[in-house]
Amino acid sequence: MRSTVRSRNIARAVRRWYRRHGRTLPWRGIADPYRVLLSEIMLQQTQVSRVLEKFPVFLRRFPTIDALADAPLREVTIAWRGMGYNNRAVRLHALACTLKEDYRGRIPGSAEELLLLPGIGRYTAHALLAAVHGKSVPVVDVNVRRLFSRIFFRMQTFGQMRTEAEIWRIAGDLVPSRGAYEWNQALMDLGATVCTAHRPACGACPVGRFCRSRGLMRKKASNTARAEPRFHGIPNRIYRGRIIEELRQSGRRKGIGELHLGRLIHSGYARAHAPWLRSLLQQLETDGLIKIAHDRRGRQARVTLA
Repeated sequence: MRSTVRSRNIARAVRRWYRRHGRTLPWRGIADPYRVLLSEIMLQQTQVSRVLEKFPVFLRRFPTIDALADAPLREVTIAWRGMGYNNRAVRLHALACTLKEDYRGRIPGSAEELLLLPGIGRYTAHALLAAVHGKSVPVVDVNVRRLFSRIFFRMQTFGQMRTEAEIWRIAGDLVPSRGAYEWNQALMDLGATVCTAHRPACGACPVGRFCRSRGLMRKKASNTARAEPRFHGIPNRIYRGRIIEELRQSGRRKGIGELHLGRLIHSGYARAHAPWLRSLLQQLETDGLIKIAHDRRGRQARVTLA
């Protein structure tokens, strides 16, 4: 998409809005690459309000990349409590170890190197390049994808969005040669606070007059999401979280027996439910969150945090 009068007007309107309404966040405008990295990992699939609460606590416990890498994984997992998606703590620890061992604690300055690191995808790689290295690269999260889908295309429902590939191309065309970091932050803020998923404040949007979807979107989107695997009406991911929480609270280095753990996470647990529980435990072990000790007969005996 070539630069047009319309796209330049959109860019000016977004920048003006950001100067007045941009959020003040502790990981913005700082020179510490580790803090930027930590914030990006924490913000993956977690609300900003929750990250604001946990970010300073986690930093006090692990103030540097080296401190995080040197800590036992068990302590990192315990400190991650309340952030959800516990496998992110495993990837963060692995990432810190790799940065310490292979990069002397520094964050690489190329997308190719970043994408080889644990837990780093295209979004996080570009976010680090813009924030840490000052490079003019686009950064597309779900907020930017939703915002650009609505502005540049005619969306019929609030839940509809164009493909990631399309939005990355548009974002690449619009990213400025200077001030890319602020530009990307402005887009994310606009999507997160004004062009929201279910109740967009179109009347307060600085680019509303340029938006091709304004007035077209319906509130009810088609329900195409797959049903989550459940056990007695509760999603399995909730039980996975309960397992980690029980292991955190137990403080037992020798772990918790499988049968006892099953009863802790579900009041109606019985031996007949063992195959279901073992499938959850195997998933958690594969993610690197727990360890399962087996007895001489090869049966699962005790479960501990990794």
